[in-house]
Amino acid sequence: MKQFTITKDRIEFTDSRFYLSPSGAYVPSVTTILDAYPKDAAFYKWLKDVGQDADTIRDDAGRRGSNVHELTEKYDDGQEINFLNDQGWPAFKMLEWSMFERYVEFSRTINPIIEMSEVHMISDKLGFAGTLDRVVEIEGEKILLDIKTSNSIQPTHWLQLSAYNELIKENGVNVDKVAILWLNAKTRTEGKKGAIQGKGWQLISKDIADVANDWEVFQTTYKLWQAINDSIKPRNLSYRLKHKK
Repeated sequence: MKQFTITKDRIEFTDSRFYLSPSGAYVPSVTTILDAYPKDAAFYKWLKDVGQDADTIRDDAGRRGSNVHELTEKYDDGQEINFLNDQGWPAFKMLEWSMFERYVEFSRTINPIIEMSEVHMISDKLGFAGTLDRVVEIEGEKILLDIKTSNSIQPTHWLQLSAYNELIKENGVNVDKVAILWLNAKTRTEGKKGAIQGKGWQLISKDIADVANDWEVFQTTYKLWQAINDSIKPRNLSYRLKHKK
């Protein structure tokens, strides 16, 4: 979703934590709500270990995830992706490219039928919004798919998918499973006994019936977020397009 508006002489940036709903109200994104989910002991140990570098590590991971998502979206759109730029230099970090390569391997090996890709959904009724990565069909099953580049799979990832599932149901789309395509998995071999995986990537899924508990926990987390952020408002920025001394 475009997060800026250009007028005659100004550019206005919309707070990426919020979406403008059809009614004209601002609703939080699913990932923003999940900031209220309690952190475990491992998180605080990591925070202590990395110290003042925590923000840099977080921001780098966010950029990596965004870049990999953009590469996969362009690939699925039929665009040719080149590791080198026009000057012959690498256009991406090696880790970003390796994760993209894993996505290509997944696509060529499994050949999923892509029904929806990078769709923004906003709900006044649910009170939140989000951007789902894919809805695909694999071996006759319709799957709500989220692409992850993180070092591990967290409980909040499943809560995120449960919320996205509610958004697509409101839009008349029903799926058989929700799944995470993990492009930073620790797998070293191809899958056996029906497992969908390769070197460094893995598809982890849940039947839709098993998502009910995740949805309940997400709703509880949302109530906690609302209690903490009762008076929060979007931070919108506006700048002039040109300056001259």
